[in-house]
Amino acid sequence: MNPSDLARKIQRLKKEKEAVILSHNYQRPEVQDIADFVGDSLELSLCAAQTQAKVVVFCGVTFMAETAAILNPDKKVLIPDRNALCPMAAMLPAELVRFYREKNPDAKIVLYINSLAEAKAYCDAVCTSANSAEIINRMDSETVLFGPDVNLAQYARNFTSKRVVPIPASGFCPVHKLFSREAILKLKEAHPDAEVMAHPECNPEVCRVADFVGSTSKMYKEALVSSAKKFIVATEIGLLHRMKKERKDAVFIPAYEEAICVNMKLHTLENLYLSLREGRYRVNVPPKIASLARNSVEFMLKTRETTA
Repeated sequence: MNPSDLARKIQRLKKEKEAVILSHNYQRPEVQDIADFVGDSLELSLCAAQTQAKVVVFCGVTFMAETAAILNPDKKVLIPDRNALCPMAAMLPAELVRFYREKNPDAKIVLYINSLAEAKAYCDAVCTSANSAEIINRMDSETVLFGPDVNLAQYARNFTSKRVVPIPASGFCPVHKLFSREAILKLKEAHPDAEVMAHPECNPEVCRVADFVGSTSKMYKEALVSSAKKFIVATEIGLLHRMKKERKDAVFIPAYEEAICVNMKLHTLENLYLSLREGRYRVNVPPKIASLARNSVEFMLKTRETTA
């Protein structure tokens, strides 16, 4: 089946099933193009909560679909490929969170939204890469355990006086570990008029040479308002597709052309179509875990409302 026929079938099924398609910024271009909403994980979960759709098809990794299911218990949440796992989220299972809590009873635990639902159930608050320091500062303890990304923990330290302890000590995103300071400086030398953008999951030395550091949503927004006509982008290459669509007058250069999240790219038009047609694969979070995890996510959302 050719892509245009497949796209038409997906649009027809979407109406029949009263569904909405959500795509993370790192998805394949054709998946982004057919989605109703494109954004970061939190933006998409909030979109799901605000839509009247009965079915949510989440094209992202599993922790994202879990968050959508936690915030939308009345909706059927589907993920086209259930093997779309996040390696970083897997580095901090629930038993490890419980272990750190027992060892540090006076500390609060803040988990990056890029964590498993079972881990979120045992933390005090969830954060995004955009509001990590803000959430840490709202904790009523001088020591905050933060996981699973050590680079984001180190980045947040720049904006807080609290003691931030990474859990585990070496959690990381395999894609954002691919960027190097030397490669970016070489690109900057070749393109001196380019603005360098980096995700805070990158190594600290990469963030230090960037002109702008932010989440995928913040990088996207920066590309829209910046006067620059050329950008060097240090994050998964999927984001560049969205930027190019909106800024046709600008040039976007990947800081590393092989910065590809293979798990994100598991979603295709074919399995998106099958997910809609057959209702696969439904994301189910056990009620107890969902209830506990919802508390930590809602803490973040309330913070977001009071500071908006």
